[in-house]
Amino acid sequence: MLDFFSRKKRDPQDSEQAQAPGHEGPQAGEAIQEEPQASPDVPGDGASPAPPQDGPMPAAEEAGGEDAPPSGPEAEKRKGWFGRLREKFSPGPPEDAPAGTGEAKAGDPLPAAASQGEDPAQAGESPVETGPAGDQPPDLPGTALASGAGPDLPAATGQSGETPPGDALDEKGEAPERKVGWFGRLKQKLASTRDKLAGRLETVLSATRTIDDDVLDELEEILITSDLGVKTSTDILSKIRGQVARKELNDVEALKASIRTRISEMVMAQAMPPVDAKPFVTLVVGVNGVGKTTTIAKLARIHQNEGRKVILAAGDTFRAAAVEQLSIWAQRLGVPIISQPTGADASAVVFDALTAAKARGADVVLIDTAGRLHTKTNLMDELKKIRRVAAKAIDGAPHETILVLDANTGQNAASQAKIFNESIGVDSLIVTKLDGTSKGGVIVSIINEERLPIKYIGIGETFEDLRPFEPEAFVEAIMGPR
Repeated sequence: MLDFFSRKKRDPQDSEQAQAPGHEGPQAGEAIQEEPQASPDVPGDGASPAPPQDGPMPAAEEAGGEDAPPSGPEAEKRKGWFGRLREKFSPGPPEDAPAGTGEAKAGDPLPAAASQGEDPAQAGESPVETGPAGDQPPDLPGTALASGAGPDLPAATGQSGETPPGDALDEKGEAPERKVGWFGRLKQKLASTRDKLAGRLETVLSATRTIDDDVLDELEEILITSDLGVKTSTDILSKIRGQVARKELNDVEALKASIRTRISEMVMAQAMPPVDAKPFVTLVVGVNGVGKTTTIAKLARIHQNEGRKVILAAGDTFRAAAVEQLSIWAQRLGVPIISQPTGADASAVVFDALTAAKARGADVVLIDTAGRLHTKTNLMDELKKIRRVAAKAIDGAPHETILVLDANTGQNAASQAKIFNESIGVDSLIVTKLDGTSKGGVIVSIINEERLPIKYIGIGETFEDLRPFEPEAFVEAIMGPR
């Protein structure tokens, strides 16, 4: 009871402090003394009416008053993270910004005007230019430049082999692979084959003091397991065994040089007789998954670079989306393509393509065919039919039959070369995917046993990664320097 009267006689100043902002208010369980308030329309005793306790504070009072803007840590706290970020990247000094711009506090969502692309001035915000997303100023890092649309960024390239934005460049602004050159890239891509062949040969010979039959047997095992094949490995060492038996070869360095010389003699490319025909018809064959369609696109680029007019024939009407895939390549290269829907007769597509090539004055016709296993007799017979139809359309066509082989298959690639050559006749070979395998030694086996020349090798996915086969460069890449 005494506590009640003591609170009632409290100083009026305490009552005003209790209603001031920031006051904690009465404790739980205490009664609140209600004072009669004057009507807003009645002047009263000259004192200003107390502000309402519920609802938001007036804008002037929340901002600290019009005449006394906040400063120091309190002002930085009220700006929030987004306000400080906007001041940092704004062109003018932050002190010139008008009071009451309504910067968002840390953790608050963006204003509706900024998020929906409306005029910020209508929502009580300072006008801020926004980027493509509408939620960041364009001069903030990582907005327009992240999409590659900045004026200082080079345009991204696809299959041309040029360095796309973001790749590391040297101090001269050149890509590392271009600086290394073709032979350096060849050595890099064939590192697995070199380690498997030359590396193991070096390991055995470096620990050898006397050359005997046991050492030669171990060397033969290394050659066979490096995918040179039994026959080719035997051919390499047969002459060396005779020299060792006659005591003509007893030096380790001379033995290494002799092995290298024998491999070099085997991979010397067989000369292909030139064919003077227009249009020059090339039939590309191979099993599934060796990269025929992509290789055809790379061949078309090579002919384009040499100034020839190319036409593509979509003869793979069996595999789903094969026609569409070759059509995309034709569109990228800007070359015409002759095709029919999936399931059509491949021979009819070839006949139409050769007829169009003669009418349009094309220089080269590249014919894609469906992938087929070399063990399927009926599919091999279909290739023979394509060859007969091509010969009816143009005398002597096809002028060249190229077999595409995947180096990852090792000795199976050698078997494919043998059966395709026996079935339809093969003029030259393209060996792809040498960059992802340690079985590059199969090239030596194919050339030695089938007497077929390697026309191109593929060591990557770009157009520049399909290059003419150079025997000496290949031997140095898989055997190391002399």
